[in-house]
Amino acid sequence: MVGWVLIAMAKVDPNIAAHLEWIGFVKPTGLVVSPPTLVRAGAILNRYDRDGQRLLRECVEERAFGPRDSGLEPYLPSFRIFAKTVLGWSFSPKAFAGTEEYPIPDELKVQLPSSNTIIQPHYAIRELDSIRNPTDYEGAKWQLLVRMVNIGEDLDRVTRTGSGIDASPHGMLERLLRETGVTAGLLFNGTTIRVLSAPKRESSGWLDFRVSDMVQTAGRPISSAMRLLLGQPRLLTLPSQQRLSALLGDSRRFQNEVSEKLAEQVLHALYELLRGFQAAHDASNGELLREPLGSRPDDVYRALLTVILRIVFLLYAEERDILPHGDETFSRYYSVAGLYERLREDAAWYPDTMDQRFGAWSQLLVLFRMIHDGAQSGEMALLARRGALFDPERFPFLESLERDYSRESGRAETPLVPDGTIYRVLEKLLMLNGERISYRALEVEHIGSVYETMMGFRLETASGCSISIRAVRKHGAPTAINLAELLAQPAGRRPKWFRDQTDRQLSDKISKAVRGADTLALIHAALDSVVDTSATPDLVSAGTMILQPSEERRRSGSHYTPRGLTAPIVTSALRPLLDRIRGLNDEPPRPSQILELKICDPAVG
Repeated sequence: MVGWVLIAMAKVDPNIAAHLEWIGFVKPTGLVVSPPTLVRAGAILNRYDRDGQRLLRECVEERAFGPRDSGLEPYLPSFRIFAKTVLGWSFSPKAFAGTEEYPIPDELKVQLPSSNTIIQPHYAIRELDSIRNPTDYEGAKWQLLVRMVNIGEDLDRVTRTGSGIDASPHGMLERLLRETGVTAGLLFNGTTIRVLSAPKRESSGWLDFRVSDMVQTAGRPISSAMRLLLGQPRLLTLPSQQRLSALLGDSRRFQNEVSEKLAEQVLHALYELLRGFQAAHDASNGELLREPLGSRPDDVYRALLTVILRIVFLLYAEERDILPHGDETFSRYYSVAGLYERLREDAAWYPDTMDQRFGAWSQLLVLFRMIHDGAQSGEMALLARRGALFDPERFPFLESLERDYSRESGRAETPLVPDGTIYRVLEKLLMLNGERISYRALEVEHIGSVYETMMGFRLETASGCSISIRAVRKHGAPTAINLAELLAQPAGRRPKWFRDQTDRQLSDKISKAVRGADTLALIHAALDSVVDTSATPDLVSAGTMILQPSEERRRSGSHYTPRGLTAPIVTSALRPLLDRIRGLNDEPPRPSQILELKICDPAVG
């Protein structure tokens, strides 16, 4: 396992790998900072920051937080001392509010509706570049709000406040950030420093720097990362494009790039799954998919598409804690993330036999059944979801061979989809450039772009030795061609035939080689540079299943439109409608009024 990780890290920029390491330790929830964004901004991790860790240890005391026999735990008794000593905060009135010289301004105080409760930060840090008059701090923008709670208090535990509001310390800070428009917050309870990123109209993300981890020798990269992100230089003195607020914003923009690359990798995962079912079909001597391939081949394509969407949904649900969170049995033996970790370890130990081993597909089928039918074991409970997405009767060939004796005996012969196939599918859905993809950070439109990328195909069986040709358009789909048909064309007409089939113009060098080829091997070699190896790693023989894009899909491509472009359009379109249904006292529209709105979007067809 360790060897596999080292090999993977060797393929990544060492500075990015250093950030991946500490981020892997703290395990962020959602998106906070992206390693490539940090490195591009010059935020290079000092893994040997002994002085910083020493300063942290000097601020730490120990006490018991749990039962008497739980032992002593390190904690920070004073946020201000910690911030001054370890982070280098000066608390000067020019940059900081919440001091005696400059108290928290009213603009950072939020009164909760239907109560007298007012939420406000204990400290706030300005964007110094937004101060126009050096002697007047009013009107400055804010980049970070700090709230402190009791030492050892659970940051996520929901309690009822004196005014009857149910909220957790985390929820209160996020509410404060949303209402004030400040995008970043810091939550402190003595044992944990939580950094929260909550951009307007986007999902929040957070990461925890735990004191008990940072004071250990092995935790030095974590304490170094904390000082790198929260130290006064990162907040106030570095160039604006290298400060914390810029890093958080650029990381979100980088997520748009991630969504496009993820969509491409999901399409590659679909091709992998197709090859895995081709192997299972061959292993059954042509019985597994004989009936659907003979009468309704597109059912196979729709079934594979459904499998990918199921896995994407499950990854999203697992990271959003919709499925049993913290249950060791589910996490280790049933979750998709747990399955991937086991397959990754198997691939490290037995890389040459992954395609001769089976069992991962059966585990996925069990999980799909559990989601559809529900399951309970001890404290683990899954409600029956039903619905078409996980319906096992919709595509029965995904679960068993279509044989009479299997139904009569009550036995199901599970398709022999290789473990190597499932591992590669999950690898493409979970990893991107060596970095784990955060499904919690993905918005609904990101998931939509994944679905959009896989649409517009039809399933065929190759009529002869075939290869897939890369699409010309950035978001296009590859087209499979029969090399024997190309070879059968008169030499002078081959480039035109190729262009008509693939919408791709061959270069002069490739055209010359194609015209001069007189065997399948030579024409295959001539086209080697334009083959899409994700769709067909090698020549596929007659009878092999292939995915062909429809004419519209082949010519138009598919891509995700960033929220930065769509949000202003939606806002300007809906604002007049919402203004029209406001009450006489300028009250916000009621939910029932909003649900009654009818919107026509011509783009959906």
